[in-house]
Amino acid sequence: MDVIADDAKAGFRRIEVLTGPGRRRRWSDEEKARIVAETLQPGATVTAVARRWDVCPQQVWGWRRQAREGHLALVGNGRVPPFVPIVPASSLSVSSKGDEAARQTTKSATSTPCIEIQLAGAMVRVAAGTDGALLTEVLRAIRASAA
Repeated sequence: MDVIADDAKAGFRRIEVLTGPGRRRRWSDEEKARIVAETLQPGATVTAVARRWDVCPQQVWGWRRQAREGHLALVGNGRVPPFVPIVPASSLSVSSKGDEAARQTTKSATSTPCIEIQLAGAMVRVAAGTDGALLTEVLRAIRASAA
């Protein structure tokens, strides 16, 4: 009959070595964006990218959701997307071929302060006091329609 204590007399014991990060990591927004951008490449899977970066796939899915909601700016091909120049309405000029209606539009635009945003072939004039959430939804819709 075997005695349970005999196992303690053995010279070797089985141990399990856990590899991977031993502490909680902090990912910068640039690193998150790079990881999410990798998952958006053709043929890439979230699981494979997560394994390569030693991240839990659920974490990557969360970062993808943040990017989709606009809380995480994606960087494509290692480049930061360029900003659209802001042109004050007072510096806009009417072409010599413009008619009186175009001149009236420009005059009314210069009378109230606003920002003009050119995005995907569309011009959006934003007046002071515009709701930020509404503006965000409009810009997302314009960007999505261009893609």
